[in-house]
Amino acid sequence: MIEVKDLYKKFGKNEVLKGIDLTIDRGGIFSILGPNGSGKTTLIKCVLGMVLQDSGQIFINGESLKNHFKYRNEIDYLPQIANFPGNLKVKELVAMLKDLRNTKTTKDEELIALFNLEPFLNKKLVNLSGGTKQKVNLVLTFMFDSPLIILDEPTNGLDPISHLRLKNLIKAEKEKGKTILITSHILSFVEEVSDEIVFLLEGKIYFKGSINELKTKTAQPDFEHAIASILSSSYV
Repeated sequence: MIEVKDLYKKFGKNEVLKGIDLTIDRGGIFSILGPNGSGKTTLIKCVLGMVLQDSGQIFINGESLKNHFKYRNEIDYLPQIANFPGNLKVKELVAMLKDLRNTKTTKDEELIALFNLEPFLNKKLVNLSGGTKQKVNLVLTFMFDSPLIILDEPTNGLDPISHLRLKNLIKAEKEKGKTILITSHILSFVEEVSDEIVFLLEGKIYFKGSINELKTKTAQPDFEHAIASILSSSYV
């Protein structure tokens, strides 16, 4: 579904992506991991068209993203920090997003009930807690039923019950044949939901495969120690 070929990007003198080659097949949950500054957010933003690469190509469903913007209508994106207009009410924001996407087929009511947001629909966004804003963020992301979902730190601020419901929601979307990309620092969450991981290190892909394959490669007994092994070796 996603193919990245020889992708380079630098900001000033800082070379963030150094010749990334990556193929993500249709269907499944893929977690993109790496330490701060490894290039994972830049890679995601290149796929979204929010950052333009210096060289290399990105294809979705065999079509180059160059000079092509309509592909974004097939992506649902959850940013790590959602900067909502504070003067809007929750229900107004949901209605605005539905108008912008120009679709009447949405799952907003189902998701609002799932995350217990009914008491907040008439409240202004500026008055919401961080956790409640994240729930609104999740409703806006999942309500459009697109084939590609990109989630940047989706568990931020969530209480344990909402965390569990999010995991179940992600797994349900996978069962529909969707492709889901996730970045997260919560290793237990990544381990539970991921089919494969992509580990970036200093702008290059260090590893792509299953968690069991990573444990074998690093000769470590569990996922946490496997990741620690990679990071320890990178600082030597």
